[in-house]
Amino acid sequence: MTSSSSPAQTASAPSDRPKFRPGHHPPGDHSSWQKILAPFARADVGKATFQLVSTLLLWLANTVAILWSLNVSLWLTAALSCVQGGLFIRLFVLHHDCGHGSFFPSKRWNDRVGRFLGLLSLTPYRYWRRTHAIHHATSGNLDRREFGDITTLTVDEYLALPWWGRVGYRIYRNPLALVLVGPSYQFLLKHRLPLDAPLSWRAEWAGVALQNLLLTGAVTGLWLGFGWQAVFFLVMQPIIVGGALGLWLFYVQHQFEDAYWERSESWDFETASLQGSSYLEMPAWLHWFTGNIGYHHIHHLASRIPNYRLRDCIESVPQLRDINRFTLWESLKLAKLNLWDEATGKLVSFREIRTARA
Repeated sequence: MTSSSSPAQTASAPSDRPKFRPGHHPPGDHSSWQKILAPFARADVGKATFQLVSTLLLWLANTVAILWSLNVSLWLTAALSCVQGGLFIRLFVLHHDCGHGSFFPSKRWNDRVGRFLGLLSLTPYRYWRRTHAIHHATSGNLDRREFGDITTLTVDEYLALPWWGRVGYRIYRNPLALVLVGPSYQFLLKHRLPLDAPLSWRAEWAGVALQNLLLTGAVTGLWLGFGWQAVFFLVMQPIIVGGALGLWLFYVQHQFEDAYWERSESWDFETASLQGSSYLEMPAWLHWFTGNIGYHHIHHLASRIPNYRLRDCIESVPQLRDINRFTLWESLKLAKLNLWDEATGKLVSFREIRTARA
């Protein structure tokens, strides 16, 4: 069943609504933002090297501890494996910075370290770098929902689906499916066979094939040397635990009521970055494990700012502190929002649409 208009008929059109939520708009012309943030968009060899070496040493020490604990207590192994999940996400974020060319000053070293960290985070570097760049260039554009986004339908698109299409979308948007199934799908299936990549992306497909070969050899050696439990606690559980956290953070970074979605003719990069990305307030230890990715509005506005400068940036630029700010507890409430209502310019729930239609 199709619908020619959204259930919310009395709301103002997207072009009439304010660009920022009341009380949450930073002062000044958008054109000045790149100048304000430019001092923070500088890679530092010392800070990057310290982050890389310290994280790898912790990852290696925890790997050894997990292998040792297999003969001591599986409960201890499971606990250490949860820590490995946190390190898994941190390694992924460092790899993420390399993909943006922001971790090291040198492009060559960004690519070298990015490919290596891609192995540890089960993420093919070239493929991910290219699709993630597209995500940054199109985030919030209703006409270019291509790569790296949580699939978001408009109200009209959802109502136009057949019943089985609506059921499929509801399952996809269920938070339990996101955190329980999403990590295994993302890291064990999609990154192993990225069917969304055109065959013309030869370098990206070659990178995927090489990584699959190396990972197959590593997992086989781990199984033969230490048994299937080592594979589970060193590979599977960290993906399940760390991947669930990572996917949830990625979900709430662009899925909230007053987010930003516009058609191409009205879409604006800086507005999409500031209004369409959240600032997730978390404890310091969780910011560490997630590489400060909670400062997502700054990251989208200036992706060349390395993760180790994001905190300095938000402390130095007070205008950025209250834009789309959520706590972890508040982020849980965002799971009920599923559809973009173009008439009101808001993300709404299935229940709101059902009530409005009734």
